[in-house]
Amino acid sequence: MVSITTEYISVGGNRHPAAADWDVQSGVLAFGADNNVALWDPRESSQRGVYSLLVGHTDKVSVVRFYTCPSTGARLLLTGSVDHTVRLWRPDSEDSRQFVHAHTLEGHTGSVNTIAIAEGLDIVASGAADATVKIWKISTQGEPKGELLRSIPMKPRFFPLALALTPLRTESNDRPVALAVAGTTNIVQVYVAENTLVDPDFKLAAVLSGHEAWVRSLSFTPDKQSKTGDLLLASASQDKYVRLWRFQRGEVTQATPACDDDPMLGGFEPTLSNKAHQFTAAGTKYSVTFEALLFGNEDWIYTTAWNPDPERQQLLTASADNTLTIWEQDPVSGVWLSAERMGEISVQKGSTTATGSTGGFWIGLWAPDGKQVVSLGRTGSWRSWKYDAETDMWAQSLGISGHVRSANGVQWEPTGGYLLSTSADQTTRLHAQWLRDGLKSWHEFSRPQIHGYDLNCVDTLGPARFVSGAEEKLLRVFNEPGPIAQLLEKLSGFKQTTEGALPDTAQIPVLGLSNQAPADDAPTGEDGVEGEEVGKAQANQALLAESNQPPLEDQLARYTLWPEHEKLYGHGYEISAVAVSHDRTLIATACKASSIDHAVVRLYDTSDWHEIRPSLAAHTLTITSLAFSSDDQYLLSVGRDRQWAVYQRSEQDPSTFSLLTSNPKGHSRMILDAAWAPASGKPIFATAGRDKSVKLWQMTEGSFECKSTIPLTTPVTALAFLPQIFNNSFFVATGEESGAVSVYQVAVDSLEASHLSSIDKLSSPSKAITQLSWRPVPDADTRNFALAVASEDTSTRIYSFSDMVS
Repeated sequence: MVSITTEYISVGGNRHPAAADWDVQSGVLAFGADNNVALWDPRESSQRGVYSLLVGHTDKVSVVRFYTCPSTGARLLLTGSVDHTVRLWRPDSEDSRQFVHAHTLEGHTGSVNTIAIAEGLDIVASGAADATVKIWKISTQGEPKGELLRSIPMKPRFFPLALALTPLRTESNDRPVALAVAGTTNIVQVYVAENTLVDPDFKLAAVLSGHEAWVRSLSFTPDKQSKTGDLLLASASQDKYVRLWRFQRGEVTQATPACDDDPMLGGFEPTLSNKAHQFTAAGTKYSVTFEALLFGNEDWIYTTAWNPDPERQQLLTASADNTLTIWEQDPVSGVWLSAERMGEISVQKGSTTATGSTGGFWIGLWAPDGKQVVSLGRTGSWRSWKYDAETDMWAQSLGISGHVRSANGVQWEPTGGYLLSTSADQTTRLHAQWLRDGLKSWHEFSRPQIHGYDLNCVDTLGPARFVSGAEEKLLRVFNEPGPIAQLLEKLSGFKQTTEGALPDTAQIPVLGLSNQAPADDAPTGEDGVEGEEVGKAQANQALLAESNQPPLEDQLARYTLWPEHEKLYGHGYEISAVAVSHDRTLIATACKASSIDHAVVRLYDTSDWHEIRPSLAAHTLTITSLAFSSDDQYLLSVGRDRQWAVYQRSEQDPSTFSLLTSNPKGHSRMILDAAWAPASGKPIFATAGRDKSVKLWQMTEGSFECKSTIPLTTPVTALAFLPQIFNNSFFVATGEESGAVSVYQVAVDSLEASHLSSIDKLSSPSKAITQLSWRPVPDADTRNFALAVASEDTSTRIYSFSDMVS
C-alpha cells in the first residue's frame, strides 16, 4: 500500500488586512492563501511551516477568524471570501489541528471584507462590499450552523472594511451589545442592540468623526486602568493615525468648549474636539469620548490588535510604511507612546520593489501569550519577532514564505539538492531542507530572481546555474553566488563541486531588470553612497553565509539574488517553454505563437550561448512543452495545435537536430505536457491532453505508435516519469486541471497502465497543476520518492511517496 505524506507546503498570504487570525487555544495561525486557508503553528519547534491548506472557497479568502461558542465551548474557524460566502469549519474529530467544512453562510451579494466576534456572544457580524452588515446567530448543537438574524444597510452608503463587537456592562440582567462599523468613509458608526438573547435589533447610537480618510481597522478592549469597566476602541485609518475612544457608563461632564473665535485656533475647526456622544441601552446611559491620538506612522495603517496578555495593555499596529508598532500608555502622564517599532524603520533611498522594499505590512498579530508578534508583508511572507524578557528586546525569528500568484514551474537541481520554483508573482525561489539535531524542515533559502515580468518556466543547468523564461521575449541565465552555496552546504549538507570561484550575490539597479554582480570598483556617488551600499551588502552576505538558520524575509528579498550571466534573444513573443538537455550543452525554448513563423523551437549552445540555426519548425500554434530524451538523442515538442513532433540529434554535428516524425492529430484537443520515459530499449514518451487522457507512444520503425491510453476525469495539465525503472515498470505522475495528482504504474513490455495511488482530495491543490517534478534519488533508496508539485493555487508542495515500489 502506497503511503503519501505532505512534506512541505510553500504558500504566500493574501494581502488583505483581515485575512489571518491566531487561535488562543490551539496556537494555530490560519491565513488566507489564494482561495485556500493555510494552517501554521509559528511556535512549533520543528519549524515545519504550513502543515495544511483547507480547500472550499471558490475565490480569494479575505477574512479569517477563530470563534468559541459560549454555550458549548466548541471552537470554530470562520472564513469569508470574495465569493460572497462565509464558511464555518469545525476541528476534525481525529486531529484537532485540522479543520473540516461544516456549514456555509450565504446572503451577501458582494465580497466579504470583515467578520467581528466577541467573547461570550453567540452572534457574529460580517461586512461586505454590498454595503451591508449582516448579523448571524451561530449554534454548535450537533453540526455547527448559522442563521441570518439581521441585515443592516450602511447609511450613508459605504462599504464596511472593519467591524468590532463587544458586550456592554449593565446593572440589569439585559445584555446590550455595541457594534462599531467603519470602512470607505471617514466616520465610525456605533450601533447598539438592547438584548442579544431575544432579537438583536441594532440601532445607530453614535457617529464618531475625526479621521480624514478611510478607516481600515477597529478593535475593542477592556481598559485595564479603569475601575468602572470602561472600554477602549482603537480605530486605524489611511490618514496615518490611530484614534482611541473611551466607552463608559453614565454621563460625562463636558469641559468648557473653546470659543469659535479662539485666537489659538486661527479660524480652523479643531480636529481634536472632545464631544461626548451619549446613548442609552437597556435602561443604562453610556457615553463615548475621544481619548487619544496615536501618531508616528508615515503611511496607511491597516490593522490594530490588543495584546491578549491580561497583564499588559498594549496595542499593535501594522502599517504600509514597513513597521509594526507596539503602543503603550505612559504610567505617569497617561500619554500613549510607541514602545517598540519593528520592521524597516526608515524608507530607504531609492527603495523600490526591485531593490527589496517590502511595500508595507498588511497584517500584525499577537501570539496567544503576547510574547511573539507576526506580520504579513507585501511579498506574501510572514515575519516573526519574539520578546526576550531578559534583554527586554524583540528579536526577529524565522517566518515562512511562498508565492502569491500562480506557481508556474518547479525543477529539481540535477542531484536533488534543492528545488527551484517560479511564479506569476515575478519571483524564482530556491527551497532546500534544513537539517539539524535530528530535525528536518523545508525552507526558502534564496530568492534568485526578482523580476518585472510574470515568470512562466524554469530549468536547471547543473548545481550552480539555471535558466528561466518570462512574459518577455528573452530568456535569462543565472549563476549561483558563493554565499548561497556556503549556506546550502552548511545547513542542507549539499556540497557542490563547481569549477572556478562563485560570484557574490547580485544587486538590482534601481531602474533595471537585470541582477548584476557588484563590481569591485563600484563607482561611488558624490557622497560615496553607492560604494557604501555595496560594502553594506557584502557585509550582509558574509553574515548570511555564516548564519545558523535559513535566511529571514528581509535577507531573502535583498541579499540572496543570483547575478545574471546571459540573455538569450531570438523569440518574437513571450516565452512559453524551456528544456535543458541532460548533458547540459543545449537549451531548447519556445514562445507564444499564433502563426507558423513563431511556433518554432530555438536551440542555444551553452558553451558560448549562440543560437543554433535553423530553428526547428513543425507546429502552427504555441508550443506548450519541450523535453529531451534521457540519452539526449531526441527532442519532443507538443502544442496547442494538438500535434507532437520528435526531432533527432545529428551524429555528425551533435548540436543540431532535425525533424524525425510528427503526428498532427496526437490528441483530439490541445496537448498540454509531455515527458520521456527512462531509457528501456525502444524510446517511449507520454503526452497529456485537454481531452482528459494521457497517451503512451513507442518507437516502431522510425515513427511512434500509441500503445495505450490512460483516461482521466479532467484535462491533464502536467506529467512526469520517475527517472528510474523498478520491477520492470515505469512510474508516471499525472496532474489535472482540477488539482488532482495520481501515480500510474506502466509495464515496460506492454505499456499497460494501472492506477497505483492518488493524493487525497483534501491534501491536493485546489486549482490546475502547472508542473510536476520527481526528485532525483540515489539508486540505493527505493523506498521513498519525493514529488514536487506547482499549482495555479499559488502553492509549491513536496509529497513523499513511500512503499511505492514493493
